[in-house]
Amino acid sequence: MSGSAVIRVLSHLSKTSQFLQANKTNCVNVRRPFTSKLQGEGRIRPLDGVKVLDLTRVLAGPFATMILGDLGAEVIKVERPGSGDDTRAWGPPFLGEESAYFLSVNRNKKSIAVNLKYPKGIKVVTELAKICDVLLENYLPGKLGEMGLGYEELRKVAPRLIYCSITGYGQTGPESHKPGYDSIACAVSGMMHITGPEDGDPVRPGVAMTDLATGLYTHGAIMAALLQRQKTGRGLHIDCNLLSSQVACLTHIAANYLNAGIEARRWGTAHGSIVPYQGFKTKDGYLVVAAGNDQQFVKVCKVVSRNDLAENPKYKSNMLRVKHRRELLQILSKRFIEETTGEWLLRFEGSGVPCGPINNIQQVFENPQVAHNGLILEMDHPTSGRITVPGPAVRFSSFEQVGAMPPPVIGQHTVQILKHTLGYGDEEIEQLLASRIVTQNELDRG
Repeated sequence: MSGSAVIRVLSHLSKTSQFLQANKTNCVNVRRPFTSKLQGEGRIRPLDGVKVLDLTRVLAGPFATMILGDLGAEVIKVERPGSGDDTRAWGPPFLGEESAYFLSVNRNKKSIAVNLKYPKGIKVVTELAKICDVLLENYLPGKLGEMGLGYEELRKVAPRLIYCSITGYGQTGPESHKPGYDSIACAVSGMMHITGPEDGDPVRPGVAMTDLATGLYTHGAIMAALLQRQKTGRGLHIDCNLLSSQVACLTHIAANYLNAGIEARRWGTAHGSIVPYQGFKTKDGYLVVAAGNDQQFVKVCKVVSRNDLAENPKYKSNMLRVKHRRELLQILSKRFIEETTGEWLLRFEGSGVPCGPINNIQQVFENPQVAHNGLILEMDHPTSGRITVPGPAVRFSSFEQVGAMPPPVIGQHTVQILKHTLGYGDEEIEQLLASRIVTQNELDRG
């Protein structure tokens, strides 16, 4: 590594340290504007004016509706009186009475607490469906139909309604009756089979990736359905499920088997088709190095001061490196453990080889790029106080995603929705409250 390169890297690290010191108490407002010629021409968001009725719980559905809310949709979350969304109890940790889990995926929503065991509760939800553009639900297939809230029932009174169902296995088929859980779908879909140490047991990913993938598919499907409705004037039914989402995400692993009959296996941090492309233990941590082509492999050899590896006929191509994977990785592993992660990052800086440390979560949120990208979002919650959650992943040139509404408490907006959205009178609202068909949190009675 040249002296000038070292100076550039040290200068960069110094600036990073200064950045973190200056922003260690609040990294929320450090994101620079995503500039474009549209900046300053208004704050119209893509889904302004779109109403979403959210009958989902736990993760896949709430994650999808949170994204829709970030894009400007008015999201009305229907919850059970008393307990609400299951994840409100998924702790510790709790912030006040709310779990951090619930707070992480429910911003930009209003909560109405309705008891669907009563006909008048069903009537409230039906009337909301009539004025909403989108309805999401994650009940077992047929369950809402028995209550008069299925797609076939609601399409008769709301023909423009986009009705999206999220289940474990789909609306029809031999396993459609089974409840959907991320860990089960992760196992059944093969995802767990390919995750874990090379010579170890299957491992569940650290977050519920099957749920989250389904939420992303759901969000994209709803956006497409809104566009289709512009052309046809009619609503439709969307069938999203955990199994299909995760099997679709197997991508090349699935193609390897379907086309070449190659059964997948676990590789730990490594890649089955590219070498070296994995994590290496260093003196004080771990570093991931990804040599995606022969030129990058030559650069890796130069950085680790092993040019002889690049000249070795056994490692001249990726196909050969895959064939001789074990001996090559043993050599590289012995070299990487000789220095610290920070020292290796200095060596790789400017080399053109993709690399990065395996960060713990504290290190993730100390990363200046994470703060710059607006991924640290603070809000004032009515009962939990100041809360911080991961911010939106996508940025738009036409508007800044600021002023997010904090996740609601159970029934926080019940009266507001009945009065201002549905036009109920005070007497009718009081009757619903008195009969416990709906409940209202005392934070907001109007």
